[in-house]
Amino acid sequence: MSRWLLLALLGLAALANAAAPDVRVQARLAPDSAVMTGATVSLEVDLLVDTWFTDAPVLPTLQLPGAVVTPPTGEARHLNLKLDGKAFFGLRYTYQITPSVAQRFSVPALAFSVQPGPDNVAITVHSQPLSFEAKAPAGGTGEQRLVARQLELTQDIQRSHTPLRAGDSITRRLHIVAQGAQAMLIPPPTFVEVKGLKRYVQTPSVTPLSDGRGGTLGGQRTDSVTYVVSAAGSYRLPAIDVQWSDATSGERHSASVPAIELKAEQGAYQAPFSLSEDLRALGQGAQLRINGHWLELTVLLVLVGALAWAGRAWGRAAWQRLCNWRARRRQAWRDSPGYAWRQARRQWAAEPLRLDGLYLWLRRATGRCTLSSSEHPQAGKTEADLLAFFQALYGVKGDGEHRATDRRHLLQGLRQRVESGKAERPAKHGLNPLNPQQGR
Repeated sequence: MSRWLLLALLGLAALANAAAPDVRVQARLAPDSAVMTGATVSLEVDLLVDTWFTDAPVLPTLQLPGAVVTPPTGEARHLNLKLDGKAFFGLRYTYQITPSVAQRFSVPALAFSVQPGPDNVAITVHSQPLSFEAKAPAGGTGEQRLVARQLELTQDIQRSHTPLRAGDSITRRLHIVAQGAQAMLIPPPTFVEVKGLKRYVQTPSVTPLSDGRGGTLGGQRTDSVTYVVSAAGSYRLPAIDVQWSDATSGERHSASVPAIELKAEQGAYQAPFSLSEDLRALGQGAQLRINGHWLELTVLLVLVGALAWAGRAWGRAAWQRLCNWRARRRQAWRDSPGYAWRQARRQWAAEPLRLDGLYLWLRRATGRCTLSSSEHPQAGKTEADLLAFFQALYGVKGDGEHRATDRRHLLQGLRQRVESGKAERPAKHGLNPLNPQQGR
């Protein structure tokens, strides 16, 4: 009896051992030789199981003093390997290590938590410790320099108009692709100021260079600057150089883009109508009215409801009168300058731009149908802003584009001009009173 029991226990143990999933971890450094300070070393970790993963592995944090470590992204490269005659399914994660000092770095054993099927039980495995050496470039002066396996620098030029005129703009865009380097370590190019041009540097775009399989090949950076021509003349945007060193040999290289010669002609926009006359005839004295009938409406609704319980017939008639009153108030609001102002703001914020709401507001607020400039100290600035606006949208050689922020400022400035004016609203007719009364 005891012999049969022993055989049964041995069989159960064998089945348990056979059903246990096989979990393995492999780690390597690429490249596995000495690298230059500033170069990127990839720590590739393969998590392998002979079944499947029931949940994403939990990755540890790696910190190395004297080096910048970028952890793996959420994407992983899928593997299908055969080890010791057994098929394994795996995920490859990559840590990017960039040493900043010349020394020997030791990567400790890292603990990874995986959940293989079918038991769905977390298992912790450890990678083997690794090390690599970082050396300083030969003849280095301590200057921080981009280190990469290969670097590509290109530029793109976009002109708002050809030929350029005073008021036009030119955009210079530089694109740097550095293989074997981290995107955050790519230095920004220098966009110099040029006399006669207004410089507007835009926010750069810094992203990793993906290999399309969950890994990274390096980094890339895009920088843009826009120059606005202040006056006609000849200008020159100087060449731009990017200094970098080879990650393997330490040899210094330089990538550059050529200078750009510009010539702006004297030109003036012509508005389709006279802004001076329209601004001069602009009425002032408009007032902003805030609707405050909601409280009254609430009280009336409560009273009408109470009276409706007392008498249905009387309540029905009162309700009809209330509805008519609300309709009149609603129509009065729709005919007011405030409603037209809200419509003008919506139209100026939408695409395509419409101006009927603006002119409706001007007519209701001032009684005028056209834009104008009265004798206000700020009239010159408003006129120049309106001129630039209509040039961009309706000029013969305009590009038809205008930023929403500039449009909002222009609309707000026009409203302030109307509200701060002192001119009286024009009379609805030009006739004098038939029976003027004296002495009153």
